[in-house]
Amino acid sequence: MIPIIKREINSFFSSTIGYLVIAIFLVINGLFLWVFSGNFNIPDSGFADLSPFFELAPWVLLFLIPAVCMRAFSDEMKMGTLELLLTKPISLLQIVLGKYFGAVILIFIALIPTILYVFAISELGNPPGNWDVGSTLGSYIGLLFLVFAYTAIGVFSSTLSQNQIVAFIIAVFLCFTLYYGFEGFSTTTFNISQLGMKAHFDSVARGVLDTRDLIYFLSVTVFFIALTVLKLKKQ
Repeated sequence: MIPIIKREINSFFSSTIGYLVIAIFLVINGLFLWVFSGNFNIPDSGFADLSPFFELAPWVLLFLIPAVCMRAFSDEMKMGTLELLLTKPISLLQIVLGKYFGAVILIFIALIPTILYVFAISELGNPPGNWDVGSTLGSYIGLLFLVFAYTAIGVFSSTLSQNQIVAFIIAVFLCFTLYYGFEGFSTTTFNISQLGMKAHFDSVARGVLDTRDLIYFLSVTVFFIALTVLKLKKQ
């Protein structure tokens, strides 16, 4: 599995994909958080906290992670190298996990520079250093689990078509549906928001690590990884 992870990371950074993903993620967040006026602008809000970043990041990642994952297996199928990959002396699950963790590591690398935002709001606090540690840490943990789920969905979607654009669209649709769809259709009579990822992400972002929220994200992740394995077995 380790060689596949290394192969995926090398392929990301041997082309412009890896650099573009990191750059786009940081530029979009930086512009909305520090430059553009609006609800996400931290200096304009008057509060030294990163809640605007954690409101914006899931939507940015909803497009970026499918863009990273769309070539995971669709490219292998299109180039005819999937059969060769399946003949390697490793299990199908290890192949899937190798592809999965390769994409996860890339997204983690993109998130690391955002730690600078923490130092920024710490300096903006009154007095400096006055910021909500629990809420920020909880939000980062929630964002990491959201990355796990989004990436699993993206890798699964890449098995559904040889066309990377089609795989991308499917992944965006599934991620959007599972993140916001249930909350969007929820009513006072039928409250189904707890079936979606947004409700669980918001719960973790409040700084309270409820095992039910973490188990939810892990369940979504494992479910789509299992679907990926089952789909590839039928190839």
